[in-house]
Order: sequence, then C-alpha cells, then structure tokens
Amino acid sequence: MAKEEMLEFEGTVTEVLPDGNFRVKLDNDHEILAYAAGKMRKHRIRTIAGDRVTVEMSPYDLERGRINFRHRTGGPVPGQPRRGGGNFRRR
Repeated sequence: MAKEEMLEFEGTVTEVLPDGNFRVKLDNDHEILAYAAGKMRKHRIRTIAGDRVTVEMSPYDLERGRINFRHRTGGPVPGQPRRGGGNFRRR
C-alpha cells in the first residue's frame, strides 16, 4: 500500500501553545492545531504569532498539521542580538 500524499496549505499563526504547538488559521478560513517539524526544532527556528507558515496535513486528519516552513518577514528575528553597535569589545 502506497503512502498518501500530504496536503500543503499556507496560513498565519494566531496563537502559540505549550509544547511546541500552534494554532494556525489557514487561508481558506479553517483553524487547525499544528506542531513544528523536526528540522525546525533542530535548527531552533522561532515561530511567533503573526508569522506566515506552510503547513503539511494528512488527508486522514484535517484538524492537525505540521509546520514545515516559516516565511521570512522584513523585520529583525526576535531573540537574536544585533551585530555590531554593542557596548562590549571582543578580545
């Protein structure tokens, strides 16, 4: 038996929940529960409310999904220090 093809949708993170879960509102106005993919956890890619994301969903369960891509925004990345301009000097 062949594996079913995953469905991909785009949406916006509306709420950050505990344990790496997110509430995502898809472009087709459905609200789902999604979790961050393993590669996103491994590389510590931060996802906050308001981020545009790509979600993979199984055709068997259309209420849960996996966030596999966070689209870039124009602003700075939260939690990352800016380079240069600091008060400390490297030795």
